[in-house]
Amino acid sequence: MKKLFTLALFTIATCPACLAQTTKEYPKPEPMRPGMSEYWTPQPKVVEPGDIKLATAPSDAIVLFDGKDLSAWMNPNGSAAEWTVKNGVMTVDKSKGDIVTRQKFGSFQLHLEWCVPKGITGESQARGNSGVFLQDMYEVQILDCFGNETYVNGMTGSIYKQTPPLVNVMRKPGEWNVYDIIYTAPVFKEDGTYLYKPFVTVIQNGVVLQNHTEIQGTTEYIGFPRTVKHGEGPIRLQSHGDPSQPISFRNIWIRPL
Repeated sequence: MKKLFTLALFTIATCPACLAQTTKEYPKPEPMRPGMSEYWTPQPKVVEPGDIKLATAPSDAIVLFDGKDLSAWMNPNGSAAEWTVKNGVMTVDKSKGDIVTRQKFGSFQLHLEWCVPKGITGESQARGNSGVFLQDMYEVQILDCFGNETYVNGMTGSIYKQTPPLVNVMRKPGEWNVYDIIYTAPVFKEDGTYLYKPFVTVIQNGVVLQNHTEIQGTTEYIGFPRTVKHGEGPIRLQSHGDPSQPISFRNIWIRPL
């Protein structure tokens, strides 16, 4: 045993390669410099923002209503839209039904302004009821919720019958409300089920009501959301059948994302 131990020590002592291997040093990573994490291309395209005072759209937006006519809209059956246009504003004509955009969209940023008429009557859902449907499938509710209570998943800014708004920021009747909606379209599997559900952020009058909210499925008045496979779709503005005075819209534009 003593001879084996002595032989092992001799072998280690006479093996320079073994010693060198345990002490060899390799180059260390170079010190980070600011430029190592910066890149310059591709540069984002330049978009001229709209003029807030003049209520103009960004330079790359598709204008859906600029106060002049309803040429960007139609009835769901394909005939011309027949809501009233006067003094730069379009007002719902409840006898003519909903209107939809002629163009279809996927994901987008949507801006629209709407006003509940001063002196409006009615209560709960029968008071300034309308809605904006994303891809003609999913409704963001429009309603007069200024001093007017209703079921919370039917309030202004709710994903109708699904998700209530975070807060109530309604302006009083006769004043204009502003919606800015950022929508991510769903992706479907081959079998028609969702791979990714749609998501939406809703900002009313500068305040977040829906923060990247997952939409569960189609908007249903009776029953629960369904999964319906679809592609691009139009924006729909609702002509609700409640007996209250009709609401108005202005300055509507969209930016496909």
